[in-house]
Amino acid sequence: MFIQTESTPNPNSLKFILEQEIAPDRTFEFNSIDDCENSELAAQLLNVDGVESIFFGLNFISVNKDKFEWDQLKAPILTKIADYLSSGKPILKTNDKTNLVNQTEFDPEDQEVVSQIQQLLDTKIKPAVAQDGGDVEFNKFQDGVVYLTLQGSCVGCPSSTMTLKSGIENLLKHYVREVKSVQQQV
Repeated sequence: MFIQTESTPNPNSLKFILEQEIAPDRTFEFNSIDDCENSELAAQLLNVDGVESIFFGLNFISVNKDKFEWDQLKAPILTKIADYLSSGKPILKTNDKTNLVNQTEFDPEDQEVVSQIQQLLDTKIKPAVAQDGGDVEFNKFQDGVVYLTLQGSCVGCPSSTMTLKSGIENLLKHYVREVKSVQQQV
């Protein structure tokens, strides 16, 4: 089993790339032990002293730290991931598809605009953000404003504002004339 590590633009986040898909249908973020009811692996990783949050993408795990240096944390994290994957236990205890229902808030008259925004997010933005160990969740479209939540390595990243404004906002405004701005929803 080979696990590759990759730095991200966020110095407090490291991406662990796996040889297998772990979250093919959606992403998962774990910020506390209470969030880990469906993942024993996420709970084990959050129990490593210095680990602040865990993010599962298609074939990677992003780990955000709050203290210590990566040279102190990397080996224990790699060991926990490798041991867990070797055990054969499922990374996610349930693949509950009911959570896949889009929770985006919008006026029904804006359905076409929201569909265009979602298509751009899915085809252009999310793949680029996943390369850096994160994801973007579309929360709301109201009065020309797109409200997004950054996840994974994007949380706390020094360049997240630039990504949101210079990257995502410019792209959406270019393709969807109804978009006036993009705001981060916390």
